[in-house]
Amino acid sequence: MIGLGTLINVAGIAAGGLGGLLFGKKMEERYQRTLMSGAGICVLFLGIEGVMEEMLVIRQGALAGRGTIMLILSFFIGSLLGEWMNIESAMERFGEWLKRITNSGGDAKFVDGFVTASLTVCIGAMAVVGAIKDGISGDYSILAAKALLDLIIILVMTVSLGKGCIFSAIPVALFQGTITLLARLIEPFMTAQALSNLSLTGSVLIFCVGMNLIWGKMIKVANLLPAIFLAVAFAFIP
Repeated sequence: MIGLGTLINVAGIAAGGLGGLLFGKKMEERYQRTLMSGAGICVLFLGIEGVMEEMLVIRQGALAGRGTIMLILSFFIGSLLGEWMNIESAMERFGEWLKRITNSGGDAKFVDGFVTASLTVCIGAMAVVGAIKDGISGDYSILAAKALLDLIIILVMTVSLGKGCIFSAIPVALFQGTITLLARLIEPFMTAQALSNLSLTGSVLIFCVGMNLIWGKMIKVANLLPAIFLAVAFAFIP
């Protein structure tokens, strides 16, 4: 069944969020703060792992780097575009709307939880590659694995950031569902180099999400999202 992978992923996020709410109600605030720091550290190292995997290579028996210029240009141009479009503000407005229609006015962390969780589970090569495979052949194995990872991540985030995290299932459904529907059009552009660039820039953004979890909102990560699309485009520049 085409699209089953995204449905499994959405169900995983919902299950993680509900589990997080149950655990969170039984925890004192100091435990929640510590858990959020722990989640931030894990997200940081997920980002570091992805960056090192794509940037570091062995050449002639020595460790070398790659993709530096692409990364700098993608984030330089992408951050300007993202700030101009003010993507972060649009996500926050959507979060505020969700907050109103779910009668969550008393939840001060709702919007922050929604935005942070959405960025964490939407960014990355697994979402793109998994959705393409699901759309072309009905192979949902990658998205099923992502669903398990997202379940754990959202469970931990929900404990500390509240029920706004559960609604990250909405952008995941829209993003991955769209890619699944357009899979045959997108697949030719997802070359090995394009996927490598996407994974590298996505990992940097995940690292930024981890920084925000630990030290407060230092970076408007959503306004950096155009860097991912530019990184894919750079794969086709000779």
